[in-house]
Amino acid sequence: QVQLVESGGGLVQAGGSLRLSCAASGRTFSSYAMGWFRQAPGKEREFVAAISWSGRSTYYSDSVKGRFTISRTNAKNTVYLQMNGLKPEDTAVYYCAAAFQQTYGLGREVSYDSWGQGTQVTVSS
Repeated sequence: QVQLVESGGGLVQAGGSLRLSCAASGRTFSSYAMGWFRQAPGKEREFVAAISWSGRSTYYSDSVKGRFTISRTNAKNTVYLQMNGLKPEDTAVYYCAAAFQQTYGLGREVSYDSWGQGTQVTVSS
C-alpha cells in the first residue's frame, strides 16, 4: 500500500477554481492507477475522476466532465485534480485513492487499496 496525503482544498466562490494535490509515499507510485472520490454531507461517497498508471487514460463522472481535469506526475509521486467552473453542488470532502495495478473498474471504490484522509472543498453561491 501507499500512504496518500491530499492538499489544496478550501473555500471558493461559484465559478472559481481549485487544484487538489495528492502526494503518495513509496517507490511504486507508477504501478498504481489513481482516483478521486468525494462525499457531500448526508450523501454516499461518489466517483469523480481516475487516471491510469501511465497517465494515458482518464475517466470522469458525468457531473464533472468538461470542468475537472485529472493528471499525474510519476516523478513527483503526485496526482492532481484541477477543478474549474466550480458549483455549490461540488461541495464535499475529496478523497484521493490508489489502485495497485488496476486497469479497469476505476469508478468503483472496491478497486482501490489505499485512501487519503480527505480535503474539504466548499463552494459558495
